[in-house]
Amino acid sequence: MAPPPALLLKGKSPTRREEGEGNRETSRMSVVGLLSALLCCSAATLLWLRWQRRRKIRRKIQEARQRREGALERMGAAARRFTEQNPNHRPESILSLSLPELCRKLRDGLLSPESVLYTYMDKALKVTEDVNCLTDYIEDSESQLLQVKSQGKKGLLYGVPVSIKDSIDCKVQPEWTMGRLLHIHGLDSTLGFVKRLNHPATEDAVVVQVLKHQGAIPFVKTNVPQSLMSYDCSNVIFGQTVHPLDHTKTPGGSSGGEASLIKSGGSILGIGTDIGGSIRIPSGFCGISGLKTTGDRISKRGVIRVLGGQKSVVAAVGPMARDVESLALCLRALLCEEMFRLDPKVPPLPFNEQVYSSSHPLRIGYYVTDSFIMPTPSMKRAILETKELLEKAGHVLVPFEPINMDYFVYKLCSRGISADGYTTYLEHFKGELVDPSIKDFLLLAKLPNWIQRLLSWISRPISPRTSKVLESMTERSVKELWELHFEIEEYCYKFIAEWKKLQLDVLLCPALSPAYKIGYPGKISMAAVYTMLYNYLDFPAGVVPVTTVTKEDEEELKNFRGYYNDMWDKIFAKAVQGGVGLPVTVQCVALPWQEELCLRFMKEIEKLTSEKRRTH
Repeated sequence: MAPPPALLLKGKSPTRREEGEGNRETSRMSVVGLLSALLCCSAATLLWLRWQRRRKIRRKIQEARQRREGALERMGAAARRFTEQNPNHRPESILSLSLPELCRKLRDGLLSPESVLYTYMDKALKVTEDVNCLTDYIEDSESQLLQVKSQGKKGLLYGVPVSIKDSIDCKVQPEWTMGRLLHIHGLDSTLGFVKRLNHPATEDAVVVQVLKHQGAIPFVKTNVPQSLMSYDCSNVIFGQTVHPLDHTKTPGGSSGGEASLIKSGGSILGIGTDIGGSIRIPSGFCGISGLKTTGDRISKRGVIRVLGGQKSVVAAVGPMARDVESLALCLRALLCEEMFRLDPKVPPLPFNEQVYSSSHPLRIGYYVTDSFIMPTPSMKRAILETKELLEKAGHVLVPFEPINMDYFVYKLCSRGISADGYTTYLEHFKGELVDPSIKDFLLLAKLPNWIQRLLSWISRPISPRTSKVLESMTERSVKELWELHFEIEEYCYKFIAEWKKLQLDVLLCPALSPAYKIGYPGKISMAAVYTMLYNYLDFPAGVVPVTTVTKEDEEELKNFRGYYNDMWDKIFAKAVQGGVGLPVTVQCVALPWQEELCLRFMKEIEKLTSEKRRTH
């Protein structure tokens, strides 16, 4: 072996020891070089595999979007075909009808189910071009139309087109011609996840089956935020749904596609789900009526959930519509023998007409704030003006203070959702692209417990509320989870005891309003505590629009500091800025299983508000 050049320059011959060291150095350099090459190859391979995986995901997204476009084109073609065959068709006369009016005309034969279905198909297409709220066309709707017309008995929703939230299963109906499969279009319940594409439902959810039994025609599915655990409305497959009155605002979530479609007139009745405000927040943001029922009042069989199995907070199904009477009509139709037969876990409680139709004065508890998130000026004004209207109408209004809200938020609410350390939630995101609207929350959920505790300690002097929430986001043992369930139950009974002590019929309280700027729900998810409280309590709760944001509200918002003047308060104020003219709602609550009383209360507020508008 040639001596190292350094030794030759000095005119010395290398010794055997030096030659050995040179060989070892050469060997080490070879090993290092080999390892470096292996690491580079491994890194390149991992990057290539990641690129391939992402390419595959993006291809699936592109295919899903193309399928949607194809389905909507077929929907448009069907609507155009009907219009061409019926040149005297006047869609405006149909779209202007309320749901009860529409039902009467359909049952009396003054309108045909075809004219109504194709009118709403055409309108829904125009709406989604503006706000991007549809994810699919339920092509079975035309088959269902023929089936409805052939039925001897007309159900309560005979011929009514109904929109369905993405997460509610609608089955596939393959098309066959002469024994050959002609066309198959899957109806996925995606929850905004790419991995749930191309897995069409094999059976209708029970609520969809009951709608069909009552003569309704489910005709479209609507957009949701990725994972449903957000009150924005955006996902990587179908993109962002925007507010129909202001495209810089979100329609809310997770039933945001429903709210946006109904508010824009593209649907007269929709079905949503609610685990923390997912019916009430988008209904409130868009200015329509929505009802979250007691958890088991309407079947959840076939309704897909991202946190299936958790029992701390109760999810519910409910109707969304332009007015309260439409909600009542839908609930009246759903609470039938067919529902109780298909899902025996649903208590056989038919709609109580006597309670809903009652006109006796109500004893109403009310509060302006939950003392955790300060209400916006328009939220506060909505409660006080509604209180005044109710008092003038002869109802008794009693101040009510929610029980120990700090304890509820930090000890019950945060601990309930995160009891498994978000393991179940995070599993859904493996191999997924993440929508920007939930990236902040997802990053927080992924952090190890020790980092969450460290961040809790660091943020304590700056933002005590953030610190306490972070502190509670740790995985619980089975024993701790059972203790939590017991605490939630005890909290519920204390809340009911206070309710009974004041001899209340119903409760009037704020609903989150007005609509946020797009992207802000993910920055301040805990503002949903106004609605989330009644999911933990499992009380029926609904929202009804009563006013809009005024210039005075907007001016007053400039001085908003909240209760803590911390990061959350500042984000909340920014989120609702620029809301002049947007709807503001109030929330109406009743005790469990008293949906009819809740609706009766909502109807009273709607009537008084409408009378006030007519006289001003």
